[in-house]
Amino acid sequence: MPISPSQGSTGGGTTVTITGTNLGGATAVHFGTKSATITANTATSVTVLSPSGSGSVPVTVTTPGGTSNPLLFFYVGAPFKSSLSPVSGATAGGGSVTINGVGMATATAVHFGAATVTPTVVNDGQLTATVPPGTGPGPVSVSVTTAGGTNNGLTYTYVDAPTIAALDPASGPASGGTAVTVTGTNLATTQSVVFGATAAPFTVISDTSVVVVSPPTADGAGGPADVTVTTSGGTAVAGFTYLNAPGI
Repeated sequence: MPISPSQGSTGGGTTVTITGTNLGGATAVHFGTKSATITANTATSVTVLSPSGSGSVPVTVTTPGGTSNPLLFFYVGAPFKSSLSPVSGATAGGGSVTINGVGMATATAVHFGAATVTPTVVNDGQLTATVPPGTGPGPVSVSVTTAGGTNNGLTYTYVDAPTIAALDPASGPASGGTAVTVTGTNLATTQSVVFGATAAPFTVISDTSVVVVSPPTADGAGGPADVTVTTSGGTAVAGFTYLNAPGI
């Protein structure tokens, strides 16, 4: 006589279907010593709402013909989430997040606002999920659904891709050391600024401005270089020109 699902929330309210034979006219379904609410009944199945409980309990069905053999039902506590990493990403979605907590082994869904994705369970304390596309920039609540219920409490922020309007100045000596102001949009979450293949030190001034110091070229020679700004929302590229030192 299978029982499905065989686990549910400690708070009760899980819809459980028990299948077998001679189940018609069921008068009671017990989860341990507690009675469940019968919502549907045929000769081969009984559907109930589980009562609250904890641990593992025997489930029996009582009909005018007697009481069935017991099946085990396992109560699962609601999940507890302690951290989310990273906490922001592109509005287009597609990045991966890691959620740490407790009681997540039975996770079936992760909700980002109104969007739902199926997670990959690493263990009871950790799962990963692919971020779905957002409806626009801004924060959304993140919740995890397990056999024990749904728990909220974390926030993920969608960030639009950056743009670069200008570099000031747009050129400097091949020896580096030029303080360049990058102006554009969605720059507040800047993670790196790279000149060609060389990372440069930077300071975020605002969502529309970042100041960066150009690094020297690898060979000491002048020429064009792409300046790539990477944020939580994506990347943007602009052109910078390294100038050769004068010679006499």
